Amino acid sequence: MYQTHFGLSEAPFGLTPNTGFYYGLPPHEEALQVLRVALGQGEGFIKVTGEVGTGKTLLLRKLMGELAEACQLIYLPNPALTPEELRQALACELGLPVDGGSLALTDAIHRRLVALRQADKPVVVLLDEAQALPDETLEALRLFGNLETESSKLLQVVLFGQPELDQRLARPQLRQLRQRITFSYRLRPLLRQEARAYLEYRLRVSGYRGSPLFGQRSARLLWRASRGIPRLLNILAHKSLMLAYGQGQARVTGRHVLQAARDTEAAREPGRALGWALILLLSLGAVALWWWRWQA
Repeated sequence: MYQTHFGLSEAPFGLTPNTGFYYGLPPHEEALQVLRVALGQGEGFIKVTGEVGTGKTLLLRKLMGELAEACQLIYLPNPALTPEELRQALACELGLPVDGGSLALTDAIHRRLVALRQADKPVVVLLDEAQALPDETLEALRLFGNLETESSKLLQVVLFGQPELDQRLARPQLRQLRQRITFSYRLRPLLRQEARAYLEYRLRVSGYRGSPLFGQRSARLLWRASRGIPRLLNILAHKSLMLAYGQGQARVTGRHVLQAARDTEAAREPGRALGWALILLLSLGAVALWWWRWQA
């Protein structure tokens, strides 16, 4: 809609996780480093958690791109699986027939994993939205994670999930799985300067070469309204550009961002948050003044 107006070759703030727009932000790079080290050491279970919209799926796809040549990847995007469906999904991804009973299927998977290990082809299972896995399926996954040779695991599992995954794993019935997670990382929201660099990078990838579309004030308001969450940052930046385009303006102003924030349920209205901060500051000042006079 606004691409020609701003001189863009493609939409810069789409919501689909696109590794072509991956920017090495500190939290994402730190998470990737943890994953590389853990997988390189042959650890069985690894966990990455983060709030909705912090970039877990993009991180997962980036990891898949890195591992595609060296590993046999099994990507399970649908977590709502029963233990039997999990076995069938693993068998299907490993090129095995899915007919037969549970014991026969488990044995076939085991033999296939041993063959891949002997061929120096590690098997890595990547599970998105892992907080939605039923308890019995998590337990079945743990049992698969127990399969090993004398020197290494036959299956490595990376769990990507929302913070509710940590709450689930804290339950007594899942303590055995929790103890097997040797590496974990919690994605944090972006800091203000990180958010601005993120915005500028996505615009550059989209072909923008002019003066900054988001000035200091509009970038700061975008960060406050999004709370540093990349998905919200994308939504608000997209809406702000639409508003600027609709008014025929060449840059995004603070007013555009405020309007976008008011139109987005998950966003925090920056002006309102700033108002409460000002009230608190004035209240503290009044208390300090009263205390000074009382002491005098």
